[in-house]
Amino acid sequence: MSRGDRSAGAGRAGSAQGSGSGRSKPERASEGGARKKTGAPKNRPAGGSAKGGAAKGGAAQPDRGKARKPEVGDPVRLVARDVLRAVRERDAYANLVLPGLLRERNISGRDAALATELAYGACRSLGLLDAVIAAGAGRPVAEVDGPLLDVLRLGVYQLLRTRIGAHAAVDTSVALARGEFGQSKAGFVNAVLRRAGEKTPEQWVEELAPQDPVGRLAFEFAHPVWIAQAFADALGVRAAELRDALEADDARPLVHLVARPGEISAEELALVTGGTEGKWSPYAVYLDGGDPGKLEPVRDGLASVQDEGSQLVALSLTRAPLEGPDGGRWLDLCAGPGGKAALLGALAAIDQFHVDAVEPAEHRAELVRKSTKGLPVEVHVVDGRDSGLTPGYDRVLVDAPCTGLGALRRRPEARWRRTPSDVRELVLLQRELLAAAWELVRPGGVVVYSTCSPHLPETVSVVGDFVRRSGAEQLDTRDLLPGVTDIGDGPGAQLWPHRHGTDAMFLAALRKPL
Repeated sequence: MSRGDRSAGAGRAGSAQGSGSGRSKPERASEGGARKKTGAPKNRPAGGSAKGGAAKGGAAQPDRGKARKPEVGDPVRLVARDVLRAVRERDAYANLVLPGLLRERNISGRDAALATELAYGACRSLGLLDAVIAAGAGRPVAEVDGPLLDVLRLGVYQLLRTRIGAHAAVDTSVALARGEFGQSKAGFVNAVLRRAGEKTPEQWVEELAPQDPVGRLAFEFAHPVWIAQAFADALGVRAAELRDALEADDARPLVHLVARPGEISAEELALVTGGTEGKWSPYAVYLDGGDPGKLEPVRDGLASVQDEGSQLVALSLTRAPLEGPDGGRWLDLCAGPGGKAALLGALAAIDQFHVDAVEPAEHRAELVRKSTKGLPVEVHVVDGRDSGLTPGYDRVLVDAPCTGLGALRRRPEARWRRTPSDVRELVLLQRELLAAAWELVRPGGVVVYSTCSPHLPETVSVVGDFVRRSGAEQLDTRDLLPGVTDIGDGPGAQLWPHRHGTDAMFLAALRKPL
């Protein structure tokens, strides 16, 4: 684990992974006063989200007999701390909370970039951070007050996963604790962080990581073990790439834009935004960072944010060979929040085709409407498993709800919210949606099934079982992604962050026999 600039994507590991090192525990650091347990659910890193009062991760109380002090501290670190607190207390999404806080507090430029790195990086790194905190405190993090734990996570992240100097990392964290809780708890934070800083990141991995190869890599790159194992299984005979896959998943991703077909080219978009044209999609543009919402082409609806892998999924649907002519009836059966529907709609508009988009949740359906405004897309607020739509579609996309393991680098806290128990229910839903799509596509038409997950039960298992039961003709998806290399042996295709720089999208194309 490098102590270099590990950016906002710098962390993932299950906290339980670091609890069995077999080494003697250090002397317990004192918080100053009675401790309150956070009551962390079992499926989260210790000290994770818990709702309620201070005993369940709510606001901690100041030292007895002292008036609560006004909030003080570095504004950048206050923002990062408040994001961590929202994630822990309310199960909030960091990527939704942070932009609002930055605008509200007028933080921009380099300060906004640092706040983003600290907030997202600490959210990604919870398991590893908690293991180091527990070792430094001499107690499980579930016994540390939740608000103090937020400050400790922020401090340890700076110590182990950024280039920020140890003195600054400790002092700013102590100042946060002192400003909110008083001197005694600030002393506790100081003691834990100084113990955390006594070892290098590599030494902490050596001391706390499991000894089995997958567990060790999971700890080093801060993924729960079950997710690292899912990656290894999906890599198959190339499981030796697991380190590269986890490291890429642990890095801050580029911002990907999609140029709206018929409105602006990728070349023009790159020139206007200062980005570079994408490697795989003819509509993709890469940006190093910044707020894409401030870009004129995005504000004007000429471009939007969309991972290049998602662009390739939508494009594969339009490229799949049909039996008979394309009548121009296309369907996005799982459309929310609307990125793929918008790309399909823009492509359909060129040929005066039409897209139906299905989304059962009204608030997400509204996002689809906004994304597809001005395009030949009709949004239906219905369940895709029983849509009531008239069969006969030429092309149907099933971008199925999934664990999202392929997009963890873009969703900082997601890895700690998913558990293996989520998979069974999702697989059932995926199978039902694929069956519904099959009923709606015409003979000779094509269904593209995709997930933002490489997890085998959600990908090749779902498709393989459906092909056996339905008699569907499985097309070689690699033919639908011209120029995209290293996507597997077919007939499905698997994209990877470490190979393609995209989310880990899986896709398979099925044609209905005449």
